[in-house]
Amino acid sequence: MSKKEKIIFPALLAITLIIFFGLKEYNKPHVNVVKATPDIITNSEEIINEFQDNEGFANKKYLDQIVQVSGHISKIEASENNDIIITFLNNKTSFGTVICHLSSSENKELINLKEGQNIVVKGICTGYLMDVILVRCNLVKI
Repeated sequence: MSKKEKIIFPALLAITLIIFFGLKEYNKPHVNVVKATPDIITNSEEIINEFQDNEGFANKKYLDQIVQVSGHISKIEASENNDIIITFLNNKTSFGTVICHLSSSENKELINLKEGQNIVVKGICTGYLMDVILVRCNLVKI
């Protein structure tokens, strides 16, 4: 084997493996949040306090986990693509909230929701930027 062959063969093998695993991850199906069992069950006040007290620890605990959160609705609004955004208020002394992005497929159940109402929502936690963000949420209990 020449010196070129010793370099080219492993390089081609590495590139092939990178492409294979990249395509496998890219085409991986999304988790069906509606059917999935929540990894963590909490309330809005508890999750916000955990992120405010120790964001690093809370990130390890909540990020990319299916989280079921209960709380009182402080605000209901629609986004530009007709998704519904529900905001849970932590408490009167705290600045943080939990923001839940629900898909438009949930609209039929959301028509009767009102501010101040207590509900339970399940979604995937994507992080904390003054607010805890949950995406691909669905309504568990009104």
